[in-house]
Amino acid sequence: MINAEYMILCVIVGVITYVRGALDLLGSLLMVIMGLIIIFSAGFNWLILILIFLFLGFVFTQYEKDYKKEIGVYEGRRTAKNVISNGIVPFVMAATGNYAGFIGSIATATADTLASEVGVVDKPRLITTLRRVPPGTDGGISLLGTAAGIIGAGTIGFFAYFLGIHSNILVNLKIAVIAGTFGCFVDSILGATLERRNYITNEHVNLLSTIMGGLLGIFLV
Repeated sequence: MINAEYMILCVIVGVITYVRGALDLLGSLLMVIMGLIIIFSAGFNWLILILIFLFLGFVFTQYEKDYKKEIGVYEGRRTAKNVISNGIVPFVMAATGNYAGFIGSIATATADTLASEVGVVDKPRLITTLRRVPPGTDGGISLLGTAAGIIGAGTIGFFAYFLGIHSNILVNLKIAVIAGTFGCFVDSILGATLERRNYITNEHVNLLSTIMGGLLGIFLV
């Protein structure tokens, strides 16, 4: 398959994410642009790992969809802000060829997304006090959500090996699970402290947590 075919496929994926309601128009366009740059700088296999994150996010957004709508925590279509806050760190890591930071940041974004989408229907507790809080509270965590996040991070590590981003599966899994879980908890702590006080937004939280996950990924190798 030549680069032109990769480019066409990338555009098709962007159209699908928009039509299926996963991203708004600007978010889909931004994803396509970032995807094309990743294809030329790192390779199509690196882009696929990001697409796996997007796919998992879309699938788990549908988990208990009606209940989430009922309690007012269903996110539905995400925007360009979400693409930037969750994708800019993996994008930079891919563009510079840093596989450890790439895996760590995507694992963080995946763990956080799955933990939020699954844990919101459980009985969350605030990470800083462990007191029960309403579903959707910033900084709320649950056992079910945490388990989903760890599994999501591990999935990224497995596919990083399967896609040939790094040849050692144990290294991939170590980076993904440790960095992804750490980044997910950073997200919750920031949510429970700074975001709840309106010092920063959810997009800032996502950006900072993926930075921390990416940096830890680099440190782990």
